[in-house]
Amino acid sequence: MTPAARRVLEAAARLFYERGIHAVGVDLIAAEAGVTKKTLYDRFGCKEQIVVEYLADRDERWRAFLAGHLDAAQPAPAARVLAVFDASREWAAQHSHKGCSMVNAHAEISDPSHPAYPIITGQKQWMLTLFTDLARDITPERAAHLGRTLMLLHEGALVAQGLNIFADPIGYAREQAHALLAAA
Repeated sequence: MTPAARRVLEAAARLFYERGIHAVGVDLIAAEAGVTKKTLYDRFGCKEQIVVEYLADRDERWRAFLAGHLDAAQPAPAARVLAVFDASREWAAQHSHKGCSMVNAHAEISDPSHPAYPIITGQKQWMLTLFTDLARDITPERAAHLGRTLMLLHEGALVAQGLNIFADPIGYAREQAHALLAAA
């Protein structure tokens, strides 16, 4: 990626997350990135492609961040599940004061034909698979059920984090996951 394209993506990521995808136009992205609209279109083709690149980059960074937490977690299956919540709590503190970028993007992009839609739903499917795989090490016969329950706790916490209705929803969800795992 050229330096100009990187600046476009960085500006778009910040603006999309802070203001919303539909609220941000290419004029503003170009101005914030210090490039012309021609440069923006030369690098990305259209706004939809910038959205795709923004979400794909965010997903890639999240997966790498989470992998680091899972690698550092104790090998006990429950500890690895709780590491997901710990990673989300830390990520939210650093990157997601307005909630999950994928959930926020889905609120604006619900059309399955949109090129960013598979990234949004793919990231959530990946999280469900992760929770189910982790649950399989705890209770093989109920892995799908436990995986879905953990996913719902996690996703609900991410939404509550963005809404800022009560303090530390991810920490609360972690406590509930811990209790759930102890009973499994």
